[in-house]
Amino acid sequence: MKIKTFILTGIFFLTFSAVTFAQEDSLVVERRGLTDAPLPDPGDYEPYNPLAPAKAAFYSAILPGLGQAYNGRYWKIPIAYAGLGVGVYFYLDNKEQYNRYRDAYKDRLAGREDEFLDRISLDRLVDAQQFYQRNMEISILVIAGVYILNIIDANVDAHLQQFNVSEDLSFKPNMDFNTINGKTNYGLSLNFKF
Repeated sequence: MKIKTFILTGIFFLTFSAVTFAQEDSLVVERRGLTDAPLPDPGDYEPYNPLAPAKAAFYSAILPGLGQAYNGRYWKIPIAYAGLGVGVYFYLDNKEQYNRYRDAYKDRLAGREDEFLDRISLDRLVDAQQFYQRNMEISILVIAGVYILNIIDANVDAHLQQFNVSEDLSFKPNMDFNTINGKTNYGLSLNFKF
């Protein structure tokens, strides 16, 4: 019985003594003057804004490219509009071709002459309509995909702007020539400077 009490008392004291030896906050230590590290310049510090990514995504959802303008990435706006423009162009072109073949098919069924008379059979007119209809649907998917990527890009870019990127962290490829066996060793090095 005494051994169990002794063990429980030891566990109790070890648990609470571990709590008392926890690390101190580095900013508190620096402000008390216990370290030689300089305090960060308040002019360089930008507070974290958790609503900035949501705001950028919302702006891009309302008007494509507006989220990129909010993030200050103006060079991405023409890319977003070029992607949307390509999708719209191909949609309109495929719709025009689809209507041509559909009108020719309707004219042929009604017994009137069409622009493809003696060149394309009735079955080929049906195949052409299906082909251009499928291309119209793919164009709609391209437009929707570019629109969604525009929103995702604005959101991710706003997140990454608040990420601390400094010269203290570097990731470099490394090439080393081994003089013993004459082979080249390749690798990657991750350096973190304090």
